[in-house]
Amino acid sequence: MAKKIYPDAAAALEGLLFDGMFICAGGFGLCGVPERLIDALKDNGVSGLTVASNNAGVDNEGLGKLLRSRQIKKMISSYVGENKEFERQFLSGELEVEFCPQGTLAERCRAGGAGIPGFYTKTGVGTIVAQGKETKVFDGQEYLLERGIFGDLAIIRGWKADESGNLVFRKTARNFNQPMATAARICVAEVEEIVPTGSLDPDNIHLPGIYVKRLIEGSPYQKKIEQLTVRRRENA
Repeated sequence: MAKKIYPDAAAALEGLLFDGMFICAGGFGLCGVPERLIDALKDNGVSGLTVASNNAGVDNEGLGKLLRSRQIKKMISSYVGENKEFERQFLSGELEVEFCPQGTLAERCRAGGAGIPGFYTKTGVGTIVAQGKETKVFDGQEYLLERGIFGDLAIIRGWKADESGNLVFRKTARNFNQPMATAARICVAEVEEIVPTGSLDPDNIHLPGIYVKRLIEGSPYQKKIEQLTVRRRENA
């Protein structure tokens, strides 16, 4: 078996990047975001990217860094409300955006990873989401045809991995990382800790190592919060 562990994000992405490529990025908000790999993409300068991700991070965090550096040409996203630069680029016509309902986006990635080119869903029927899409009636109900997503590269973040690439996610950091991992030709993962093969309980593996081609340990991480909300002191 080829060695999967690389010393850093730049080394893990070496030879994989090219202008105009399609990237599937895991994470949700600032939770479970592949920060080290995003930084390496920024430093590399690869441009004209199409990125499928639930959202584009926030200003100057997560994928927001690649928006700020104008490396992303198109976003396929569900939620973009926390990123003012995303909003500005979209409204000015600098950024192409394909809005996709959140559950549909997750299923499009899962389907692409399973080799399913398309599927029908009721979500979006009768809305702007349905424009230009094929529809079909099943049991008297109208459904939209949605295409599966399969990219050139998946970048994901996990909690622990063993040296074979078997990977475990932690709580909500699992969101979108698991389906994105299968929805591309090659998956590169960063994790908080790499342990010896055999250390992880096989019944608790969330992503089998066969999907992970390259792996880095990205610790230490700072636990970032999108919107910090605190309770007002009673005597204030």
